[in-house]
Amino acid sequence: MDSITANNLKTRGVSAITEALSGACEAVVSVRGKDRYVVMDLEHYHYLRESELTAALAESRSDLEAGRFVEETVEEHLKRLDGLA
Repeated sequence: MDSITANNLKTRGVSAITEALSGACEAVVSVRGKDRYVVMDLEHYHYLRESELTAALAESRSDLEAGRFVEETVEEHLKRLDGLA
C-alpha cells in the first residue's frame, strides 16, 4: 500500500492521491509520521461497502436459521431496550 504524507497532500493535492493510487487500490495518509487516513478510488470503496453488506446479510440469515431473533411489537422492543440500559 502506498503512502502519502499530509505535507505532500497539502502541496500537491489530488495529484498526490492520483499518483499514490496508480499502482494500488488504497493509500495511507500519514500525519507527522503516523498513519492516520486511508484514501481509495470510489470503485474500490463501493466494492468494500457491498462486501460489508453481503456479510451482514449472511449473518442475519444465519441468525434467522438458528432462531437467534425476537418477534415483538415496537412498544415491546422499546421496553426491552429500556431494560438494557
